[in-house]
Amino acid sequence: MVITADDFGLAEEVNDAVEAASSGGVLTAASLMVAGPAAAHAVACARRLRRLRVGLHVVLVDGRSALPPERLPDLVDRAGWFRKGMVELAFETVARPTVRRQLAAEIEAQFAAFQATGLPLDHVSAHKHFHLHPSIASAIIAIGRRYGLAALRVPTEPRSVLAAVEPQSRPSPVSVTAPWARLLARAARRSGLRTPDAVFGLAWTGGMTASRLAGLLHHVPAGRTEIYLHPATRDEFPGHACGYRYREELAALTAPSVIEAVRRDDLNLGGYADF
Repeated sequence: MVITADDFGLAEEVNDAVEAASSGGVLTAASLMVAGPAAAHAVACARRLRRLRVGLHVVLVDGRSALPPERLPDLVDRAGWFRKGMVELAFETVARPTVRRQLAAEIEAQFAAFQATGLPLDHVSAHKHFHLHPSIASAIIAIGRRYGLAALRVPTEPRSVLAAVEPQSRPSPVSVTAPWARLLARAARRSGLRTPDAVFGLAWTGGMTASRLAGLLHHVPAGRTEIYLHPATRDEFPGHACGYRYREELAALTAPSVIEAVRRDDLNLGGYADF
């Protein structure tokens, strides 16, 4: 079981929550935005948290680039912020070789920036799961192997487990993402990468309460599982996502019911590198 905080480095409020949840809760891993406004602060936190596994959270939308704007004229504005939405960029990635080359350069820059931190690379994920796009996935895998990539998040969320945790809830269907997740899983396996058998956090993103997290821990299927959250010490901060219950997710990671739930004899906690 890997319990991950995404958007590490987005803001000090996120970093402080990661530190609190790792030191006094069940958090075992974090995914670092290397070009995030608080990335340096996040790296300093990670160096203090010896047991925290840290991976790279590749950001290609809704964030800031690692390369300067003049290197990415089709992707970012003058301040270095990605300006295209996911759908538009997804189509342009297929249609325009120049866009693919710029994306590959940015992906490599983010891997290089992570390597420069000196932190061991536990895993790789992508902001908003943009690595479900086959071209993005291919670039991340090809480039990442040169930087020690060994494990990749594949967002496959079993709806039967969600229903067991909250029978009254009706999570959105996965018909849009499921085919791309299967393609990603095959590509990862062909490259010899470790992947989870199940990932939770899609349906309840920004709303992973203590009862939901404890429920998942009680109903977790056999195999390798990752649960990801978005904890922070405040609900509003620069770069926050509207509607996310950041403080509630931090509270979930440190809740007594959740800490008790991870004490199952058949549950082994850690990062991807531990398995």
